Amino acid sequence: MRTLIALLLFSFSLSLQARAVGRVADDLGGTITLDAPARRIVSLAPNLTELLFSAGAGSRIVGTVEYSDYPPSARSIPRIGRSGSIDLERIASLKPDLVVAWASGNPPKAIARLRQFGFPVYVVQPRHLKDIVRTLEHLGELAGTEKIAQAEAERFSRRFHALAARFAGRAPVRVFYQILDPQLITVNGQHLISEILRICGGVNVFNTLPVLAPVVNEEAVLKADPDAIIAAGVDADWNIWHARWRARTTMTAVRHNALYRISADLIHRDTLRVLDGAAQVCDAIEDARR
Repeated sequence: MRTLIALLLFSFSLSLQARAVGRVADDLGGTITLDAPARRIVSLAPNLTELLFSAGAGSRIVGTVEYSDYPPSARSIPRIGRSGSIDLERIASLKPDLVVAWASGNPPKAIARLRQFGFPVYVVQPRHLKDIVRTLEHLGELAGTEKIAQAEAERFSRRFHALAARFAGRAPVRVFYQILDPQLITVNGQHLISEILRICGGVNVFNTLPVLAPVVNEEAVLKADPDAIIAAGVDADWNIWHARWRARTTMTAVRHNALYRISADLIHRDTLRVLDGAAQVCDAIEDARR
């Protein structure tokens, strides 16, 4: 009888575990259903690798892409290409029970092929800070690490609300946000970075552009005449960037020495560390405001 009861309890525990994974909707409206928590996960972007670690599932990652360098233990995970160039055969050989993809960074055809191979693919495309919380919770659910993910999600939410409260009601500052690149790339009002600007009391001067990460020209920036210019990118581009704008002495941002540099890894990766980047943005905007 004791053996029978133990078997029944074990079976019930397994059924609860399966239901705990359940059905999870991704950011593109797809539904992921797993019969058991994922044990072999492939991550197709550095930010997703970082979020999986935050959700307590870092040890489950069997393959990821180049530049997945945080936390440091992520550097030892086998590579399956880059975000924009994925080795599908390599992924198939790893036999994942879950693939986590990045909608705007991974080729749609590659995502479609992985699904054709029969792999569950959870696609992420955050537009707001709250989307990072939801993604973290979903990853915890899919990996069976809900407690860890939920604790981190709550900590992130508390930090977010504290930052928003700190800068609420401040005088607006018009900002040109630039992604350091040979081209002048910025973000529109739908981008997550624009939400960060708004939290800090910043106004994106290119809010109304239709493309999420549009290329603009120098004349458009001069015409917009922002109060501050904030940029993030690789170190090698910084001196060129700084000299370029310093030469535009008629611009308000230049006259007030309101040119700021933000860590790209913090602000361009949609992870829990984005609030560290947001704090840098808020400090820069506050300095420009003064």
